[in-house]
Amino acid sequence: QVQLVESGGGLVQPGGSLRLSCAPSGSIFSFYAMGWSRQAPGKQRELVATITRGGFTSYGDSVKGRFTISRDNDKNMVYLQMNSLKPEDTAVYHCNSRYDPLGSPYWGQGTQVTVSS
Repeated sequence: QVQLVESGGGLVQPGGSLRLSCAPSGSIFSFYAMGWSRQAPGKQRELVATITRGGFTSYGDSVKGRFTISRDNDKNMVYLQMNSLKPEDTAVYHCNSRYDPLGSPYWGQGTQVTVSS
């Protein structure tokens, strides 16, 4: 059973920054890809960012240029740096991972991000 533990959420003013962290129970290199998704109340889950084992990154259109996904191989962590935050970024952010491109993803419990003045 894969466990993913997120941290780093909180309350931030519009225009501010936060960095989310994800700690998997196994090596980050055991996964084909890891990433972040978010879900706001009453809305569908939205893909935010993905990083593959090879280091390729991709982003949802709404966060391009503001969010950056990265990993620390030594610490076995995946991060989501979020800059220029907007109220519409408010959501529960979930870390996810999958062992292969067609495999079912594993999900963390999520961390709340609230952008409000």
